[in-house]
Amino acid sequence: MRTLVLTIEYDGTEFLGWQLQPEGRTVQGVLEEAMRTILQSDLRATAAGRTDAGVHATGQVVHFRTDSDMGVERLKKGLNGVLPPDVRVLEATQAPDDFHARFSAVGRRYVYRIIRRPSAMRRHLAWYVAYPLDVDAMRRACNPLAGRHDFTSFCQATSTADGTVCEVRELEWIEVDDELHLRIEANRFLHHMVRTIVGTAVDIGRGRWPESVMAEMLAARDRRAAGANAPARGLCLESVRYPSEFGI
Repeated sequence: MRTLVLTIEYDGTEFLGWQLQPEGRTVQGVLEEAMRTILQSDLRATAAGRTDAGVHATGQVVHFRTDSDMGVERLKKGLNGVLPPDVRVLEATQAPDDFHARFSAVGRRYVYRIIRRPSAMRRHLAWYVAYPLDVDAMRRACNPLAGRHDFTSFCQATSTADGTVCEVRELEWIEVDDELHLRIEANRFLHHMVRTIVGTAVDIGRGRWPESVMAEMLAARDRRAAGANAPARGLCLESVRYPSEFGI
């Protein structure tokens, strides 16, 4: 048996998310169907992060175990030949047997895109915010989120099997032409964590709340204290980081 690793990208617009669902189209379902076609075997793909419906990825990492001896380049070419246009394998490689796409990861990076004018071409890839935003206020408001904290206030569920403490290593708002990007990296993310941070920051940027409220929300450890979730379409899993010994 070999452990094979795929780096994939996908447009999440027409998916119910990564994870298999009883009904509906999912990235995992589409990928496993392609693997079944190419490798002639029922295999289970495990992802670094279970993205929600409408969320995109440019650097999702997936692993699976197989007894096939097919070369990784041939596998990549074969999968891309049968996958639909909204999913693409960027890279295929073999990893040590103890590699796990989710549990071996030491960092994940997301980007959230906001656009300040309506766009036909970007309507599924970014959130159009019509209100003027005080970007400097949004930056100052988010500063307290950096570091190791309990992010219960920014989590969809009040409890998870792995707890609610995350270490945010990088968080910055960047203006790119007519877009505003939140780039955020952490060791792990909670369900809806990035979308809740963005939705709250936008409310601060448009003047609905003072800058100090973000730190107060964080300290409250209560989801009811924070703002509404930003739409899924602006969120993208950009990359996943692993220890160097895995060569991923």
